[in-house]
Amino acid sequence: MITARQSRAARALLGWTQETLADKARTSLTALKRLESESGLEVYETTRDQVRRALEAAGIVLLSTDRGQGVLLVHGEDEKKHRQSYDG
Repeated sequence: MITARQSRAARALLGWTQETLADKARTSLTALKRLESESGLEVYETTRDQVRRALEAAGIVLLSTDRGQGVLLVHGEDEKKHRQSYDG
């Protein structure tokens, strides 16, 4: 399950606005704002799933351990090749 903090952190890593994520997740901006709220607002599980899938498609890995939650941005193979051409 994606948390409010994970969603906000993932957007920050990707440089996405709430509008961008809502569009990519095919959900309403209002639903995304509810998900990212710290007020404990109810959010449909389908909304959480759509947001999670959109972020994962963009290279985000959601982390969850007994010590806490986080996010990781994994670069795709195409991006790695592109960077290596500049490094070498």
